[in-house]
Amino acid sequence: MDQRLIAWARAVKSRRRRDGIPVLWLFTDALRLADPVVAAGRLPAGLCGVVLRHDGAVDRAALGRRLAAVCRRRRLVLVVAGDARLAAALGAGVHLREGWWPGPVRSARLVTSSAHGVSGLRRARLAGAAAVFLSPAFETGSHPGAKGLGPLRWMALARRAGGPVLALGGVSGGNVRRLARCAGVGAIDALA
Repeated sequence: MDQRLIAWARAVKSRRRRDGIPVLWLFTDALRLADPVVAAGRLPAGLCGVVLRHDGAVDRAALGRRLAAVCRRRRLVLVVAGDARLAAALGAGVHLREGWWPGPVRSARLVTSSAHGVSGLRRARLAGAAAVFLSPAFETGSHPGAKGLGPLRWMALARRAGGPVLALGGVSGGNVRRLARCAGVGAIDALA
């Protein structure tokens, strides 16, 4: 676990208003994160959130129940990507992809979203996202060969968002300070 990133998150949290949105988020990944329940159990209590992806996993609901239990015990926020019904069953928030709601259910305790550009940022805000993960901030193992936005382009897009923007994609304790408008971070490797 990247201790410099955790120290950064604690400093950001101490300066931010208390909006209930965690500063640091673990994104689950079926290929890159062997056991997200163990990883979530190691996250600093009260500082973090977890985005359950694991799309297509046959045991996604069971994994969600185990993650929800860990999140309750450790005071972590849980959001479920792409499945509002599972999110409701777990008492979790919903994570939208590029601002698109996954089906007819359009309400949740907390709504977050991913975005990859201006249109995604706009859709996320219109959909009610309280926080948007703008990605990829840097080159990332999630999208091998894809070029990251880089600090200047990432910050230019973040300015246009109209709300909290969190960085996702290749972010670590070594490069997060290059993103001046960053309200938080989502990560896989840095928090595994």
